[in-house]
Amino acid sequence: MNILLLYPEFPDTFWSFKHALAFVGKKASLPPLGLLTVASMLPSAWPKRLVDLNVRGLRDGDLDWADCVFISAMTVQRDAASRLIARCKAAGKRIVAGGPLFQSEHAQFPDVDHFVLNEAELTLASFLRDLAEGRAQRLYTADGFPNLRNTPRPMWELLDLKRYGNMGIQFSRGCPFNCDFCNVTALFGHRSRSKSSEQIIAELDSLYDLGWRGDVFFVDDNFIGKKAFLKADLLPALIEWRRGKNGNTFFTEATITLADDEELMDMMSKAGFTRVFIGIETPDEECLAECSKAQNRNRDLVEDVKRIQRAGIQVQAGFIVGFDHDAPSIFRRQIDFIQKSGIVTAMVGLLQAPPGTRLFERMKQAGRLRGDSSGDNVDGTTNIAPAMGIDRLVKGYRGILEHIYSPRHYYERVKTFLREYKPPRVRARLQFSHMRALAHSFYRLGIVGEERFHYWKLMLQTLFRRPRLLPEAVVLSIYGYHFRKVCELHVLGDR
Repeated sequence: MNILLLYPEFPDTFWSFKHALAFVGKKASLPPLGLLTVASMLPSAWPKRLVDLNVRGLRDGDLDWADCVFISAMTVQRDAASRLIARCKAAGKRIVAGGPLFQSEHAQFPDVDHFVLNEAELTLASFLRDLAEGRAQRLYTADGFPNLRNTPRPMWELLDLKRYGNMGIQFSRGCPFNCDFCNVTALFGHRSRSKSSEQIIAELDSLYDLGWRGDVFFVDDNFIGKKAFLKADLLPALIEWRRGKNGNTFFTEATITLADDEELMDMMSKAGFTRVFIGIETPDEECLAECSKAQNRNRDLVEDVKRIQRAGIQVQAGFIVGFDHDAPSIFRRQIDFIQKSGIVTAMVGLLQAPPGTRLFERMKQAGRLRGDSSGDNVDGTTNIAPAMGIDRLVKGYRGILEHIYSPRHYYERVKTFLREYKPPRVRARLQFSHMRALAHSFYRLGIVGEERFHYWKLMLQTLFRRPRLLPEAVVLSIYGYHFRKVCELHVLGDR
């Protein structure tokens, strides 16, 4: 049976990095890790082909070749997935779907023949058995959570690696915290389950053997959920793996509690972690209590961020406005916090209630739900009726974006970050794409861009004061261009 694995297009979002990828000649930031893992779970005798529509178009010949198509998608890909399913249905193909979008919205896709939901380690085998016996059902679900020690290596060989900006691997699933608006625990549970160090090293070896020398994203929702195991097992294994190798720096997601553990930060830096995304959400204590973000309460969050930066790990962060306890002053407070902390990559969104979260159920009970969550953190939409009123909320939200991503304030924030940042111990390997990005930035940002004065001031100051950080200054300048484009096109453009 010929299996065609399809991944729908992402819209132009904050995390798509579409406008930044153009500087390095890449098509997509990350490959579809879930589909690559599912491919390894399918019978080895079945020919497989992956078409990531973020990298290339779907051809009629691909559909003619396929006996069955597997589609995975996230909520933000809803519209693209609908179009893709319609095309596959018109071609008469059997359609199998799974992933976060279909987990919560499978009833909205009547043209899909089979839904394989929850984690594939639990449900895919049952579907394949029934399919072989000619009695495949429409819906496959499961209770409980699988042991990731049995999860196979993703089928990287299906990819055209040079089209991607980063690769992704997964160490763990689940999170011990219970944030009101987050559906991670609904999908993966409160207990952090992990692969073995041997599995992770084998995955990294396979990527390295295929020639990958770029960044690798550990896609865990909370990488530090098992601190003791990290310090005793995985991080020492990663440090040892690095010996004699070039490139392959890492980035991941974690909680602000990382700042409490100097040993852990030191080991992560030695292992090659240079960036971490943290959900800061808000500087307001009442709002943190409202959303059950207990791990962020009663802390000096700015100092926590700077402590991580001084350990050689850049902090990227998410922020939210639209909590019931938000006062009109929250917009200025968010701006001040972001600027003071030096968090350059600051994703600010309106509060949304995804299905499966406690926030969703609370808003539903209160009659405050307004349709589906878009799945896009920075599109200026919300699916709940905000306590302060939608007009005031949207106006204040736009004010935040206008401020933090204006060239003047953005470049001020980059300089604040670079003053605190300790250069990472592990550096990315210099590649042709980096030289291309530098040349492109000289023209796009330094000659024709509205930010050219700020760009050259940053380049010269960094060159003379902290020359080792010049690559970071260039990358963050390019990121700023992307963030401004996204804000202007999708939030600020209809003023």
